[in-house]
Amino acid sequence: MFRAIPFAFFSVIYLVTLGFSIYGFVLFIKLARRGITALDIYINEKSKMENMDPMEREQLGRQE
Repeated sequence: MFRAIPFAFFSVIYLVTLGFSIYGFVLFIKLARRGITALDIYINEKSKMENMDPMEREQLGRQE
C-alpha cells in the first residue's frame, strides 16, 4: 500500500506538468499567430507607402 503513494504523487506531478506544458504551447501558438498578423499588417502598410507617388506620401506625412 505504501509503495503506491509515491507513484501516485509523481503521477499527479507529471500530469500537472503535462497540462501546463500543453497550455504554454497553446499560448505560444496564439502569440505566434498574433505576431504573424501584425507583421502582415506592417508589410502591407510599408508596401502601400512605397507604391504612393511622392506628393501623396508628403501629404500623408503632414497629416500625422
